[in-house]
Amino acid sequence: MERVDLIALLPIVIMGTTSVVVMIVTAFCRRYGLTTGLALAGEVIALASISLASSYAPRQVTPLLIVDRYGLLLTAILLTAGIAVLALSHGYLRTMPGNREEFHLMLLLATLGSIVLVSSSHFASFFVGLEILSVSLYVLIAYPMRNRSLEAGLKYLILAGASSAILLFGIALEYAALGTMSFKQMAANATGPSVLLLAGFALILSGLGFKLALVPFHMWTPDIYEGAPAPVTAFIATVSKGAVFGFLLRYFTSMHGYTEGSLFVILTAVSIASMAIGNLLALMQNNVKRILAYSSIAHLGYLLVAFLSSGDSGVSASIFYLVSYFIGVMTTFGIVTLLSRVERDADGIEDYRGLFWRRPWLAAAFTASLFSLAGIPLTVGFVGKFYLLAAGVGSALWLLVVVLVITSVIGLFYYLRIIVALYSPVPSETGAKVLPLSPAMAWLGGLVVAALMILLVWFGIYPSTILQALQQTLL
Repeated sequence: MERVDLIALLPIVIMGTTSVVVMIVTAFCRRYGLTTGLALAGEVIALASISLASSYAPRQVTPLLIVDRYGLLLTAILLTAGIAVLALSHGYLRTMPGNREEFHLMLLLATLGSIVLVSSSHFASFFVGLEILSVSLYVLIAYPMRNRSLEAGLKYLILAGASSAILLFGIALEYAALGTMSFKQMAANATGPSVLLLAGFALILSGLGFKLALVPFHMWTPDIYEGAPAPVTAFIATVSKGAVFGFLLRYFTSMHGYTEGSLFVILTAVSIASMAIGNLLALMQNNVKRILAYSSIAHLGYLLVAFLSSGDSGVSASIFYLVSYFIGVMTTFGIVTLLSRVERDADGIEDYRGLFWRRPWLAAAFTASLFSLAGIPLTVGFVGKFYLLAAGVGSALWLLVVVLVITSVIGLFYYLRIIVALYSPVPSETGAKVLPLSPAMAWLGGLVVAALMILLVWFGIYPSTILQALQQTLL
């Protein structure tokens, strides 16, 4: 490797160095504020280093990693979301008894694994990044040592292990068919469809489908979302899924997967099932985190509409919708985090009844984020869905477009259930029991939610800011 290669890999190098520094500092000095400061500083520096790394893009750094504008843009999105989760988790864990410092270390490692994923151009680097992410999530989900958290962590451990085995089997079949694990070389060696190649494709998509919680690999999602701490749920819903989707888009494009008719049909069926089942099951829930879990299944189904759209419009629409989804989900879980405690998250609809009369700014932010997820105008979610529809119509995916429109209307109902609770009579009049907002976590978490709220409205009115960046990052 040359000096230029290290500069191109600066975000990964800085995140790795920060993780080691935090681990060493924690071993000698357990100060929660210091650990939080170091973790936040490391992620901010890594985010700032992207501008320097971009001056050397595109660059292939060994056969394992490629530094290009697509990967750097996704790295910036993932790091920004990671910073938001770190800031939200600081107040959430402030009253937690016992050791808290390792939580930030695990968040750093999980974010590191995520940015390795979106820069991978080889299955070896992909699997290393995936396991760094997955093993960190096992710990994060069970970290508070509550009954539901431990159960969720164990479920995720078993199911993620099974999905990794499926992925490895798929990778082995593709290696047997093509004799390499480098995406560029695999594309060159793939002279035509073969049984081994298609079987490997199917197994890899199955393993990644679990990570993305696509139907029929979605059953773990509501239990994990409900049992995990609120900031960790936000991380799983955004950074974890965004990294896997970013890798899937690069891999599928590199391998010209759009030309395989059978895979296209399978992914179309998965997209329709995810949109329909995710929205219908969300209608039956009374737990906010479970509602958002099933909603995330539907949103990944929406995302597949752009993913299956051919050409640059599909890639642009995919990334734009990913950004809009990140902002909406992070705002929503940010508010859930602000109202939660380590011993119990504010995950019941009754916890939010009358919130407008006690915390009007939180209720307004919650309403805006739910409107964005539903695709209501003047929010970034509306613009994201518009580009999804445009990409689907441009590629003549009429069935997917029709299902997207119908299921989006269905989804509006369960978002409205939460919104109605926000503006209902105050809990003192109805006898409901609510969780107050902790002053210790209000300032930092409130700052994150306020910033997300501004982005949610700003990008909804002026989406050109993101679109200009997307024009330079097409695969």
